Amino acid sequence: MKTNIINIGNSQGIILPSMLLRQLKLSNRSTVELEISNGSIVIKPEPRQGWAEAAQMMNAAGDDNLLLTDFPNEFENDEWTW
Repeated sequence: MKTNIINIGNSQGIILPSMLLRQLKLSNRSTVELEISNGSIVIKPEPRQGWAEAAQMMNAAGDDNLLLTDFPNEFENDEWTW
């Protein structure tokens, strides 16, 4: 797939086809990382996008309780030398 470099204000950019954005689950406000690798520009989606919002929604719904009990437990008290 080919695209052209275009002027965007005082900078340059490229237009990414919506098909590619959908495949990577990216939108207009998605954060990506850019790097140069072997003479190519690599665009990578930032991992775990949306996790902060999901955590806030879990908290609001009361769904963010710990699954394990507090530590130390009996094993840690009896078996470990601290």
